[in-house]
Amino acid sequence: MGCLQQLSKKMDGVADSRQADIDQPHIEMGFLRHEREDEMPLNQPNAGIKDHECNPTVNGQLGDVLQTWTVGSFKKRLWGSIRIVVMQNKINLLLPFGPAAAILAHSWGEKRGWIFFFSLLGITPLAERLGFVTEQLALFTGPTVGGLLNATFGNATEMIISIYALKNGMIRVVHQSLLGSILSNMLLVLGCAFLMGGIVHYKKEQKFNKATAVVNSGLLLMAVMGLLFPAVLHFTHTEVHAGRSELALSRFSSCIMLVAYGFYLLFQLKSHRNLYESVVESERQNEEGSDEEEVALITPWEAISWLAILTAGISFLSGYLVDAIEGASDSWNMPVSFISVILLPIVGNAAEHASAIMFAVKDKLDISLGVAIGSSTQISMFVIPFCVVVGWIMGQRMDLNFQLFETATLFITVLVVAFMLQEGTSNYFKGLMLVLCYMIVAASFFVHVDPEEDDG
Repeated sequence: MGCLQQLSKKMDGVADSRQADIDQPHIEMGFLRHEREDEMPLNQPNAGIKDHECNPTVNGQLGDVLQTWTVGSFKKRLWGSIRIVVMQNKINLLLPFGPAAAILAHSWGEKRGWIFFFSLLGITPLAERLGFVTEQLALFTGPTVGGLLNATFGNATEMIISIYALKNGMIRVVHQSLLGSILSNMLLVLGCAFLMGGIVHYKKEQKFNKATAVVNSGLLLMAVMGLLFPAVLHFTHTEVHAGRSELALSRFSSCIMLVAYGFYLLFQLKSHRNLYESVVESERQNEEGSDEEEVALITPWEAISWLAILTAGISFLSGYLVDAIEGASDSWNMPVSFISVILLPIVGNAAEHASAIMFAVKDKLDISLGVAIGSSTQISMFVIPFCVVVGWIMGQRMDLNFQLFETATLFITVLVVAFMLQEGTSNYFKGLMLVLCYMIVAASFFVHVDPEEDDG
């Protein structure tokens, strides 16, 4: 019996030790599970709920950490956005001239030449940055929305200046500034792009999509027709109702031109996208060959915020710019027509000028052509008719009679550019000819004085 009792105790001890060995891993796994739950990241939805759901101190600490991270990231992102938009472009060194123009206007009065000059310099970087932000926002949208964005904001500076001038009844300034934007894009911007691209790639002729150039040339000729008939009707004195038929024809033609531009967007972005596929494909091949990929530098909401800020800045300075045109003309002994046709468009086309040259140097001539000729098409088929409709709403007699001198200049310019584009190739000599043509146009407006208005 004694032996049996000792044997039974030994067996019970072995069983207890085995149960302890079995329970020990479960205990260790429990500790490991709790440690791992404590180490789980905050972005997991159920992280640490069992351990911290009843601990208000820990919850408060986590809230403070999250709040600190949110505020810190917002400040960091805000500073990064300001650095990208404001500080990374040297042309923004001209920004202080904007506030200087406002200070001088309140101190000296608004009819001074220096106020016009400072306003001109202050608007230049705002116009360039507006084009940059629009391109950034277009990276987040499809081709349809991107095309509408470019159509809306690509010439926003010209539209804002024109609406301010229209509000003040300066219809001739509206006519001449919009005409100057078309001439500047077609001759100066495109000419500089052809010239610089031809110099960099002097061993070959650069090629572009001739089909898209023909479509834009046709639209420009249609715009010339819309501007020509009111001028001819006025100067031949063949109106049915003197002073009213010309205005009615201008408003009707403007509505037709807006419809035509809407169908042009549909043609380009939807029904005949195959005509523009070579442009997109060429751009992709060039980017793949240079190992460059176009990446957005700012978020969509940042781009929208910057669009609002820059548009407000341009609107603010446009008032001083328009009010100081006559003062600048008297101070500098310079015709108002020269200031409106030559100087003002330089500001509005700053972004287009830089972009067209940059793409031409990179042998992306289709994009350069789209920037220069596309912008001219937008102004002639969208901005000018839009200003006529806005003047109609405001009660201003804004019409399409740009006078014979201006209309003839536009007609000859469209013909010259159409002949330059008909072969689908470019070189530095074509660019030089376009720039020299622009110099002739500038000299012509320097010696041109508007005829006095004849109400009879």
